[in-house]
Amino acid sequence: MKKTFLLLSFPLLFAGSMAAQNKDSVMLRTITNEILLHGKCYSYLDYLSNKIGGRLTGSPQAAAAVEYTYQLMESIGADTVFKQECMVPHWVRGGKETAKILTTTSGEYSVNICALGRSVATPEGGITANVIEVDSVGELKHLGKQAIQGKIVFFNGAFDETEVMTFGAYGKAVPQRFAGPSEAAKYGAVGTVVRSMTNSLDDYPHTGAMQYIDSLPKVPCCAISTIGAELLHKKLALDPNAKFHFEMSCQTLPDEKSYNVVGEIKGTEHPNEYITIGGHLDSWDQGQGSQDDGAGIVQTLEVLRTFKALGIKPKRTIHFVMFMNEENGTRGALKYAELAKLHKENHIAAIETDAGGYSPRGFGVNGKPQQKKKILGWRNLFLPYGIYDFMGGEGGTDIEPLQKSGTVMIGLMPDSQRYFDIHHTSQDTFDKVNKRELELGAAGVAMMAYLLAQYGVN
Repeated sequence: MKKTFLLLSFPLLFAGSMAAQNKDSVMLRTITNEILLHGKCYSYLDYLSNKIGGRLTGSPQAAAAVEYTYQLMESIGADTVFKQECMVPHWVRGGKETAKILTTTSGEYSVNICALGRSVATPEGGITANVIEVDSVGELKHLGKQAIQGKIVFFNGAFDETEVMTFGAYGKAVPQRFAGPSEAAKYGAVGTVVRSMTNSLDDYPHTGAMQYIDSLPKVPCCAISTIGAELLHKKLALDPNAKFHFEMSCQTLPDEKSYNVVGEIKGTEHPNEYITIGGHLDSWDQGQGSQDDGAGIVQTLEVLRTFKALGIKPKRTIHFVMFMNEENGTRGALKYAELAKLHKENHIAAIETDAGGYSPRGFGVNGKPQQKKKILGWRNLFLPYGIYDFMGGEGGTDIEPLQKSGTVMIGLMPDSQRYFDIHHTSQDTFDKVNKRELELGAAGVAMMAYLLAQYGVN
């Protein structure tokens, strides 16, 4: 009898599992249809991009974005909306930066540059010096102070074109931008110029954050467009005595008060288990911040709108977070994690969307093996929507501080091939965002949020 019972129970368990999967499949289709037919994220992004614009931390535009998203989440009908105060850096670019290559053989050549975030200004009249070219931060140690002192270091490390996932190429190249200025100053450099972080050959310099080491001199640092970098490389090969001149008027002002904005839907069965969904509200100032990270912000808002429109009552509490200051400090992310710990909140999973509004391809998942296995078990539910890659391990900068408390990190992975064409440039504008791709990404995040809220991670 016992053996017969077991034999009979297996089909019943299998049938129950299939029924649950079918029910989930219907719900995910309902969620996706709601977004594709009635989605508002594109219109949200239109306002954020064209009415507010670039939202550099500490700026009036960043403050306006805080108020806009706060009021929008209230109007959508979040159970609760609140702000989390944090003090943030206030760096300003100043006037338009200028630069030129000064050769001893063929004259002067103007090139396009932009200051890197946090950089100090050049002295009045700018800096003019000989140039030493390197491909990585590691080369500085081999060259030593004798070769570098009094010169401008030109970091010309290009993207690795063999990296199919362009974020891998970015990860390899970005240390020269972030750490290069202080490393160059250690050996006596008077300034740095870094090749823009892109595999595109264009004339738009890409800004981004750098980090000074306080015990070392703070030297001015700029990014040069890839066309400018190629020209500088060629001129130095022909004329090793060529000089570089650049002028920048950026400055760092006292920290400003700002906020994360958080909307909440309370869980019906496990209200003390939290799921975070979010992107970062701040952006660089050169463009409109539409892909980085306006797309992530409005996709997060769209998940909230969709849950409310469909009357979905999640079993676990969901936080919809507009993080402040991802680009040059992560103060908002640190504050969010600090308050979660202070209030003893059990954040079981967090989803970040900060890789652009392109077509979704998958999710990076970082957690314990069993947790990753459980999430990977949902893969078939996502396949009809072109979301297939669950093998990446990245989560996101703003949710990373939660990882110390055991939170599973999940990052939306859109197609990345065009992302670094416009990343951190004047070209990151609303017209570069495709409405349908943006909505499909929002649907992917909404589907993942639904499953996490329904089943948890353990």
